[in-house]
Amino acid sequence: MSNKLKYIDEKIEQLKKDGVYRTLPVNYGACTNVINLNGKEVVNLSSNNYLGLANHPRVKEASQKALEKYGVGAGSVRTIVGNQDLLEDLETLLAEFKHEEAVMCFQSGLNCNIGTIQAIVEKGDLIISDELNHASIIDGVRLARSDKAVYKHNDMHDLERILKEKRDDYRNVLIITDGVFSMDGDLAPLPEIVKLSKQYNCLTYVDDAHGSGVLGESGRGTVDHFGLHGEIDFIIGTLSKAIGVVGGYVATKQNVKEWLLHRARPLLFSTALPPAATAATIESVKMLMESDEHTKTLWDNAHYFKKALKDLGFNIGISETPITPVMIGSEAKTMAFSKALLDEGVFVSGIVFPTVPLGKGRCRVMISASHTKADLDKAIQAFEKVGKQLSVI
Repeated sequence: MSNKLKYIDEKIEQLKKDGVYRTLPVNYGACTNVINLNGKEVVNLSSNNYLGLANHPRVKEASQKALEKYGVGAGSVRTIVGNQDLLEDLETLLAEFKHEEAVMCFQSGLNCNIGTIQAIVEKGDLIISDELNHASIIDGVRLARSDKAVYKHNDMHDLERILKEKRDDYRNVLIITDGVFSMDGDLAPLPEIVKLSKQYNCLTYVDDAHGSGVLGESGRGTVDHFGLHGEIDFIIGTLSKAIGVVGGYVATKQNVKEWLLHRARPLLFSTALPPAATAATIESVKMLMESDEHTKTLWDNAHYFKKALKDLGFNIGISETPITPVMIGSEAKTMAFSKALLDEGVFVSGIVFPTVPLGKGRCRVMISASHTKADLDKAIQAFEKVGKQLSVI
């Protein structure tokens, strides 16, 4: 019998030849500052658990209580079985936290983008998207029936060029950008985007997955950071990074929320968030609203680590956030750097093509409020040793 899947074997062999084939390590415990990875204790610099809330006692206790009351699953799609009161409470709380009129929760940030974008535009509309937007935005744009255009990364002249050329040909124009770009850690110029949106009568859409819990007052995000409340039509947030649980949401107007409940496909065809996760998320958001302690610790750690790597001579790009890309270059060398760090007890995933452009490989360090200075010092020493061994510094 012929092997109909031989072509997959050939693709895997090519990954191995290119030096980018990987097997996933196994974490035998909670995702926190130090983890048991493949049976070895290592400093974890690969997690999006920015504030250390994924294993916080208050968050775990809230989840456990909900588990006892509601069980493990929501039971069905929310449009069939209805909302649990926990989900109603979460959406009300998030709207208050974000200073927006309404919030609709999705099962993930990816689901939020692929569900929202296709529901709010249609044929006769235009989407204009930053060229470095997240893959979930790209997929959401592809699913939409509208026309599409792409502007150069954070280039407002290029964005305005497209608007001048195309705006009059469409009913609605939606400008989409990440708030924080996850591979480089830089920020979108939201004030300039809002200015252009007003000038050309456009809608604005910001995916703030890596800004939520990190930027703005108590982690309210890039919109708060720039003082633009009420100026962005669709604000996407994640519940799986700084919030420490799982899920995504869009903060918007009440009428948009009502429309999404009728047309956002992930809400119509996929079971709602599990109640234990919803309760945990509520507790995390309450903690952010009570204090900025966690965000301050996160930024203190980020400044400490970034300065040390800069002083050693590493190229850490243009990051304006705790995301710290250590630029390596070639795909094979990036993966070798990551492996050598792991041998030194520091876990940092190598990021290579197609996640980033060819030749732009980097080890992306994700700093957390849960890291101690001892954790960071160990990591800095490992970076110095490996950087010299591989002639990166």
